[in-house]
Amino acid sequence: MTDTPQPSLKPILRISFSGQDRLGRGKMELLEHIRDTGSISAAGRAMDMSYRRAWLLISELNHMFREPVVESQRGGQKGGGAALTPFGEELLQRFRGMETTLRAAIAADLQWLEANRSAAEASSGKS
Repeated sequence: MTDTPQPSLKPILRISFSGQDRLGRGKMELLEHIRDTGSISAAGRAMDMSYRRAWLLISELNHMFREPVVESQRGGQKGGGAALTPFGEELLQRFRGMETTLRAAIAADLQWLEANRSAAEASSGKS
């Protein structure tokens, strides 16, 4: 098995909307967990956050756009659940695509930064 070294410099995409709204990797990771588990509480647990915090983030997302990102059902005979809407799926896909585009667009600059880092900074694992 070959381990390919992970780049030590990693760009992080965050989109700030007018006001306080932000779209970033944390909310996208939460959406991925909801997609995979069908549950807001399970998604929150996977990210070591409370159900309340996960629910508040989903509420923020649902209010940021014209269409809902996540739809949830209250508990009942089969229990509750949550799922990404078609818009939520597209949002997640587009955001991940933007991250890929960003990394590709600045790859040469990241290589230059990496080549010019001090030895002490590079060995500390800080980015």
